[in-house]
Amino acid sequence: MNFTDQLAQAQRQNDSLLCVGLDPEPSRFPGAWKGQSDRIYDFCAAIVDATKDLVCAFKPQIAYFAAHRAEDQLERLMAHMRRVAPYVPVILDAKRGDIGSTAEQYAHEAFDRYQADAVTLSPFMGFDTMQPFLKYPGKGVILLCRTSNPGGSDLQNLRLADIPGQPRVYEHIAAQAQGPWNTNGHMGLVVGATFPEEIARVRELAPTLPLLIPGVGAQGGDAAATVKAGLKTDASGAITGTIIVNSSRAVLYASSGEDYASAASQAAQATRLALNAAR
Repeated sequence: MNFTDQLAQAQRQNDSLLCVGLDPEPSRFPGAWKGQSDRIYDFCAAIVDATKDLVCAFKPQIAYFAAHRAEDQLERLMAHMRRVAPYVPVILDAKRGDIGSTAEQYAHEAFDRYQADAVTLSPFMGFDTMQPFLKYPGKGVILLCRTSNPGGSDLQNLRLADIPGQPRVYEHIAAQAQGPWNTNGHMGLVVGATFPEEIARVRELAPTLPLLIPGVGAQGGDAAATVKAGLKTDASGAITGTIIVNSSRAVLYASSGEDYASAASQAAQATRLALNAAR
């Protein structure tokens, strides 16, 4: 099943727009596991087991694994997610952005080594960065567009004088992703929940693309404003442009005690309900 269909199935089956980000910080692990990087797999697998019926996607951030020499644990975790929740797509948050043979290796890493269903990329170096990833049939490619960090405005909000209408950089990325860049039909965009007006603008320019929206929860993004700005439906109520709303720390570290997994489930359920109420 391709990324787009898998995402739609998970959203229907779990009645969810929520993505749980897997950003393991051993210093925040519960109890006797605190500070133990060899427990990254155990911690994340427990979170997956507790939330797999509440989400439309999981999003492991590769830096949190690589920093602790835990790539082998990430491989085990990817296999675990495919085993216990095969209908839930896994987005590898890698934000790669290189060209040529290096980009080919990054694509090999994401889709062959880790068996991810989609990967995040930086489009700063242009279409060349995406081509090796787009050669994998059915795999998702999700481009940074209007990110949730304040410094994103340094470049993303600048206007492009050489293009008619002088669109902002993020607007140009959205239009290209909806159009000529989307050669495999499974492209999406990252848009931060902290900028609902920009979410609405990206949705206007990219009406059918899935939008991966971080920033709800610990970063302060509003769930209702996010849904209103990003979710697009037709007259019958069917979704024609979906959103994937990510929450990481608010779910992972809902409790610092031995009940961390059940607390994560409760936090995920609360966010899921808030998103659904805003539809």
